[in-house]
Amino acid sequence: MRHAGDGLHARWNRGKGKHVIEIDGAQGGGQLLRTALTLSMVTGEPFTMTGIRAGRSRPGLMRQHLTAVDAARQVSHASVAGAEPGSRQLVFTPGGVRAGDFQFAIGTAGSTTLVLQTILPALCLADGPSTIRLEGGTHNPLAPPANFLTDTFAPLLAKMGTSTDIRLERHGFYPAGGGVLQVKVVPVSALQPLHLEERGALQAVSARALISGIHDSVAQRELNVVARRLQLPPDALELRAISQPLGPGNALSVRVACEHLVETFTAFGERGVSAEQVAERVCDEAQAYLKADVATGVHLADQLLLPMALAGGGSFTTMAPSDHSYSNAALIQKFVAVDIDYEELGANRWRCVIRK
Repeated sequence: MRHAGDGLHARWNRGKGKHVIEIDGAQGGGQLLRTALTLSMVTGEPFTMTGIRAGRSRPGLMRQHLTAVDAARQVSHASVAGAEPGSRQLVFTPGGVRAGDFQFAIGTAGSTTLVLQTILPALCLADGPSTIRLEGGTHNPLAPPANFLTDTFAPLLAKMGTSTDIRLERHGFYPAGGGVLQVKVVPVSALQPLHLEERGALQAVSARALISGIHDSVAQRELNVVARRLQLPPDALELRAISQPLGPGNALSVRVACEHLVETFTAFGERGVSAEQVAERVCDEAQAYLKADVATGVHLADQLLLPMALAGGGSFTTMAPSDHSYSNAALIQKFVAVDIDYEELGANRWRCVIRK
């Protein structure tokens, strides 16, 4: 059994009558910042983060991080210091979370999904329904794609009691962006614990190749590899060309529908990488998940930690957790009174348990 409460430098200080959580941002990247913003909004606890993205080639806050900070500021009526391009320190002091109609333009291909995931838990627990319009990237190699949220994440939030309607109005590929997400959130008074010990019977596996400004043959080559690797029939394959492309782009997703959840795996086309390589990459990920006989893939496991902690409990089986998972779990425990434990069950099979 490994506990996730070690390895992150953070401590409580008392300042101006309030506890302030001090976080060493060098322990992680932008995800650490977004997790801190979410937890600060929900718990009302202010924080200071220093050394933001210190280990990155371009350290400090970038545009999409600043959009997430501004979104959190608006949703929670927070006061903020240090929210500037390149800043390595941020002070965030939330007020009360209020529902409303929000619009956030990230620009270029900055991820709309990461900004949404920053504010969504707070709005799920707000004082009324909210709507959100986000403009920017919807299919970005460094973020969950929009179809991951619609097919995988939102349905699991629904099992925790929320009603979150996420609609992809316009695709936005890297680097042009220009995508639009429309979101409606109906809050609940409290999230319910969720337990995903087994994924249940396999119901269907399918694949979709999205292309924008690229010849259909690229997507067809990708689907040919997927059909061979995953033994899929023609009716399980979809080639979809975006009718109004704002820039070239390509995303290949494999959707694994099981009795208790849907998992989504995506790889992105990029210059210098063949269609076959893109397809092999996503097939490797999907096959590793199926072989491991766990409920959640690695990325979904990371996404579930925070809402389960806010629900006060939950569990899931997954593959070997990364250092990123442990750092995120340790930060969560600085804000929320829960224990997050990982237990190895066998070869590449682990259980994560969150409890008060």
